Amino acid sequence: MPSERFDFSNAKGERLAALLDCPIEQPRAYALFAHCFTCGKDIHAAKRIADALTALGIAVLRFDFTGLGSSEGEFANTNFSSNVADLVAAADALRRTRRAPAILIGHSLGGAAVLAAAADVPEARAVVTINAPCDPAHVVGLLKNRGGEIDATGEIEVTLSGRSFRISRNFLDDIGQQKLRDRIGALHKALLVFHSPTDNIVGIENASYIFTAARHPKSFVSLDGADHLLSRRSDATYVGNVIRAWAERYLDVTELAPDLPNDAEVIVRETRNGRFQQEITVGRHRLVADEPVEVGGLDSGLGPYDLVLAGLGACTSMTLRLYAERKALSLDRVTVRLAHSRIHAVDCENCETKEGMLDRIDRSITLAGDLDEEQRKRLLEIADKCPVHRMLTSEIDIRTVEER
Repeated sequence: MPSERFDFSNAKGERLAALLDCPIEQPRAYALFAHCFTCGKDIHAAKRIADALTALGIAVLRFDFTGLGSSEGEFANTNFSSNVADLVAAADALRRTRRAPAILIGHSLGGAAVLAAAADVPEARAVVTINAPCDPAHVVGLLKNRGGEIDATGEIEVTLSGRSFRISRNFLDDIGQQKLRDRIGALHKALLVFHSPTDNIVGIENASYIFTAARHPKSFVSLDGADHLLSRRSDATYVGNVIRAWAERYLDVTELAPDLPNDAEVIVRETRNGRFQQEITVGRHRLVADEPVEVGGLDSGLGPYDLVLAGLGACTSMTLRLYAERKALSLDRVTVRLAHSRIHAVDCENCETKEGMLDRIDRSITLAGDLDEEQRKRLLEIADKCPVHRMLTSEIDIRTVEER
């Protein structure tokens, strides 16, 4: 779903540039995202995490802090406290126009900021940090021992990620006054800490500090192999998917489950994110379908043929489990592997069609357990009787109408 402009004003009346990423249907909940130090709302990690969450029904507001990106104001006049105030202003804007954020998400220094702002967003029930420092003073390490120069001139110019910024004495003084550990201990919200053990900018020991200081409920997820900025799409998407699954435990059911259809209707809609991405809704369950990058997709979900094979495989395994239970067979586990291909009709001995191309599904079933040969043979026969198998191998009447 394309993002919509959601600009709002900070405490000084300056306009902050923001984007609201919404799912196709009414959002189940709202999340507020805080970006990393000197980054912005359009950084890949922020966009990809938002994509993953909106595909699962959660709207995400991401914005540029004062003086960054397209937001008004002078970065040199900002500090950690003003960043926290910007977050609270963003939450206020959501509360006035949509719904207050139930989830606060912060990346790097943005993670420290959401920990500090959480107490001022009472509706937020869940807080997420991603590669976050346990102390905002971590930023001082990026200044390369230029504290004396700041003392002498009042501010310095530094280059971070190829961009120049002015850092003032006020910025450092403000950081020195933060007592983030006390705020973490008094959080009283569910906390999820993501951190990469290979992060060479903010070390993994920061995650240990945050996790130890927080009270339960709290969780930790290792982002093994990820870099600090979550540059790989798969890492950011993984974070979004885990947040959705974790947050559902702590949010009101009414927030996460809008009115559901009474039947088993499957609804598929274009997300308009990329060329092919689709949102699939089945009752309270949501999936994403897509195509690989090499054919123009985002590779954000299963392809159409993958979904068909998954349905057949799941039905096969379930059918075998029911049969084994009914016959009291010692079937420990079923594994079904499937592959789709196209073959020449003349190469199919048992097919009525002898011209052109045919679809073939190769299905391999592993039956683990203390089974004799007769039982294994019977189970393979039963596999062919699963309802989806029967549907795919019988005549199907598909009727198409246009809804207006």
